[in-house]
Amino acid sequence: MTTNFDFLKKIDYDLYEIVSDAEKLYRDEYFEQSMTQTRRFAEQVCKNVLGDRRKNEQTFDDMLATLKDKSSGSEEEKEFLDDLYFIKKHGNFSVHSAKVTKDGTKALECLQRAFETAINYAVYYKNSSKNILNLHYDIELLVTGEKDVSLEEKYRHAKKKFSTEKNIKISKKKTKNKQVYSKKTSQKTQAKTRTISVYWLLVAVSAVVSFLIILFMLIL
Repeated sequence: MTTNFDFLKKIDYDLYEIVSDAEKLYRDEYFEQSMTQTRRFAEQVCKNVLGDRRKNEQTFDDMLATLKDKSSGSEEEKEFLDDLYFIKKHGNFSVHSAKVTKDGTKALECLQRAFETAINYAVYYKNSSKNILNLHYDIELLVTGEKDVSLEEKYRHAKKKFSTEKNIKISKKKTKNKQVYSKKTSQKTQAKTRTISVYWLLVAVSAVVSFLIILFMLIL
């Protein structure tokens, strides 16, 4: 099944499997478990980014603190860290909460933040194509497993549908006009036939009358 994170497959398949499971859990309405899985994803991303720079950091908090200390202060890094902190916070809450809240809104935001994290990770830490920056999180794909069509594709589909409907209407109109024309032609033919029939009937009657008159005169 297609996911929003398919672009990660060739970049880091392990991360792809973790976060695609989070989408599956969301689709099945396991929102707390989905947030927990996004937290797992975010922590693994953090480990990968630190790499050899990781020393004594054991917890997710420790790794985030180290990343923050080593940050250059760029907007991309700020956004990256903000997303990781958000996912960690709500992931921790879902793990430790004694009550099942079924908060689909927060779970969705965690997935969207995980998506942005994955993009930043792919482009700025794995040197992948910057075309990935143009990707957008598709909620319809998340819910249905089917990719949402672009505005251009929707326009083409609508145009094709309109053209088909227009052709059908034109075809029906031509057929109707043809039927009307055939009916009128038939009516004219019938009327003409009736006119001819009456004419020859009158001719025959006149001929008979004329013949009788001539015969009568000859007898006399």
